[in-house]
This record gives sequence, structure tokens and C-alpha cells, in this order.
Amino acid sequence: MERYADEDFIMKPKVDFCFKELMEEAEVRKGFSAAVLHIPPEDIAETLLLPTNLRKKYEEDKLGILDVRVLLNNSTQIDIEIQVSPFLLWPERSLFYLAKMFTDQIEKGEGYEKLEKCVHVGILDFILFGEDKEYYSCFHIREDIRNCLYTDKLEVHILELPKLKKHDYPETELLNWAKFMNAERQEEFEEMAEKDQYIEKAYEALKNISADQEKRLEYEAREKALRDHDYLMKSNWEAGEKIGINKGIEQGEGRVNRLIQLLIANSRTDEIEKAVTDKEYQQALFRELHL
Repeated sequence: MERYADEDFIMKPKVDFCFKELMEEAEVRKGFSAAVLHIPPEDIAETLLLPTNLRKKYEEDKLGILDVRVLLNNSTQIDIEIQVSPFLLWPERSLFYLAKMFTDQIEKGEGYEKLEKCVHVGILDFILFGEDKEYYSCFHIREDIRNCLYTDKLEVHILELPKLKKHDYPETELLNWAKFMNAERQEEFEEMAEKDQYIEKAYEALKNISADQEKRLEYEAREKALRDHDYLMKSNWEAGEKIGINKGIEQGEGRVNRLIQLLIANSRTDEIEKAVTDKEYQQALFRELHL
């Protein structure tokens, strides 16, 4: 592994490339999953990384590409998504991934008893629930009046990182992980690593991948892709405003986001900049990728 001499450089865990690299470490997956599910880490005997491309039964089906997909103790599946840029339709997107992950568990002719619990975890670098000060929310399907649980097989967890700098919260394992994900400076990472043995392992892994020259180049390319994505989303939003707010949301948050997602998934990040600056090329990509 070729290493950089710049010892001050350290990646940001909330950039999805970095987060995926951290989740390659079994102990990091265990510690983070336990904090989200509010269970002792020792209750997790095993974590496995699953393929992140969800199945398409028909060619015209929408493609689902998860950030990190974890299987716990051969039963519960967790989809962990990092989202840096604001995404107005995040609830719809998260439910799409959660429902698809849930239904993908059984094949034709198999019984519903095969269906195991599926969990979506959204780590957001934007505020989704502006009216609430809580940085963490957990959702289940419940009856409106009696508040009884319909099923425990579907669960959504949302962490809103920007709220960490606006409010004080009681210290928990999950809060420490959220602060680690939101950190950008060496001293912030060191402070969190002292609080939790699993975060300490994440910090060691973070230092290692930050010192890897090849991974640093990939990380910087991903950061650039995110900046280009933000520019493209903004330009499409402004264009969409001319034809109405609803069309703007659909165009800015739907079609373009799928384009960027497919380019990244197919290792075509070098085309993102041209898609930003060349509208004809952007339209050609829409046609090529059937968007």
C-alpha cells in the first residue's frame, strides 16, 4: 500500500466512499449496528456484507443500489445510506429501498414465513424534520389510535447530522457514532475514539484508509462527483422552477439524481462534469440509460 506523507489529511466518514470503506471492517459494522438497534454489541454474533444491487425482475423496473447492506446473525438486514446533499423525496426513496429489500427475500412459491426484519438507516447531512430538535428518529408501522405495533419487520432510523451543532443531547453510544460520522478534524475523531472501543477501531481504520494513496484518489474523485452533483441538481432545480415547483422537484430530485447514481455505479464518474456543462450530452445520457 503506497502511503501519503501528508499526515494531517483525514477523510470525512460522511462521504459515502469513506463510509463504505469503514463498513468493510467487521468490528465497525458490529459497533455501529448495535448502537442503531440499541442492543449490546455482544448480541451480534456475526455481520455479513450483502450485494448492494437490489434485484430487477423486469428490465423496466427501477434500479436500486444501496450504500451498505448488512446481514446480522443470518436474519435481520440493514440498509445503511449516507446522503450529503439535500434530497426532498428522501422518505419516498428510503421506503422504496426498504420495501424492495423486504420483498426480495422470497421467490415464487415460497411462504411469507421466510420474511425477516429489514431496517433502513439514513445518515443525513441535511435537516429532514425542521420542526423537531431531535437528531435521531425511529419509525415503525403503528395503529393511529391505540398505537399498537402492526409488525416489527419494517423499521426506519434517521440521523440528522446538522442538528448536532445546534443542540445538546444526552450522551449515548448512538450519539457518539453520529458525532464520529460528522467529525472533520483529528481532535474530534480522537475524542470520540476514547469513548467507545468500536469507534476506536473505526478511527484506526479511518487513519489507514486516509493514508492509502489509491483510496485517497478515489475519495477525492468522489468528493468532486458530489460537488458536480450538487451543481447539476441546482441548475436543474432552477430550470424546473420555470415550469412549476412540482416539475422542478421531479426533474431536480428524480431524473438527475438517478443519472448521477447510475454513472457512479458504473464507474463513469469522469462523465459527470460533462453532464453538468453539456446539456446535449446530458440528454444523450438520459436516453442511453433510459431515464
